[in-house]
Amino acid sequence: MSTVVMVVIAVIIVAAVVAAVAFLGRPRARTHRLRRRFGPEYDRAVERHGGRTAAEEELLTRERKHRELPLRDLPPNRREEFRAQWVGVQERFVDEPARAVEQADDLVRVVMAERGYPTRGFEDQVAHLSVEHARTLDHYRSAHAVSGKAAAGEASTEDLRQAMVHYRALFEDLLSAPGGDRPEKAPAAPPAEPAAGPARETRS
Repeated sequence: MSTVVMVVIAVIIVAAVVAAVAFLGRPRARTHRLRRRFGPEYDRAVERHGGRTAAEEELLTRERKHRELPLRDLPPNRREEFRAQWVGVQERFVDEPARAVEQADDLVRVVMAERGYPTRGFEDQVAHLSVEHARTLDHYRSAHAVSGKAAAGEASTEDLRQAMVHYRALFEDLLSAPGGDRPEKAPAAPPAEPAAGPARETRS
């Protein structure tokens, strides 16, 4: 066998090995990327689907749908207007905690809509938010659960206070400037009321 033939064969073998390594490494690289991007949402999807393949297909679909959204950043003056509104909501908590939580939920959805996110259907909201805001989705889920309890008159004042903390986490994440710092810790809770037990209030 001539040297030229041997060289050609060697090149073919090396190319085949490189191609095989690249092919086998693609799923691992995809898994690593999705884990980094979605965080706890990745594990939720795996648990829900009972396996990694279907979970990753769902997350890839979320990314595709996210790219189709007309998302936009908020100008600085608009972010400050929303923060001023949040201060008003938090101040209302002292006298009307259940109503304040309801308003916090409304304000978060207003910000979502202004950013370009759909706001109909909680699970759809979560799916769209998970692509860029996965880190604060557990806060949103916790706040949403308390809102349900509050609507049934079953939320304690402490439940409502924690809901405000959870809503604030997503609220600030949505308001963060492009490339800006996002809070690593949950924001401070509003002051607790002396009363205990379920908070029952009538809408004004």
